[in-house]
Amino acid sequence: MQRFGEKMRVLRQRRGLTLRELAPLLDITFSFISKLENGSQQPSAELIVKIARLFEVSTDKLMFDELELD
Repeated sequence: MQRFGEKMRVLRQRRGLTLRELAPLLDITFSFISKLENGSQQPSAELIVKIARLFEVSTDKLMFDELELD
């Protein structure tokens, strides 16, 4: 899951969302999102599911580095 943060950033930017706009949608702080995106924090399983649902991608694509986002 080394690419999780990179993928999350791509999905957020595709939607045109800032960290501050995304935070309440996931019920987490914008600083935690920043840490996820830069790889200094790892998400919980619950958060992975929330992100996958919000951005309409599979959890597999978020979690497995070898799978690319569409």
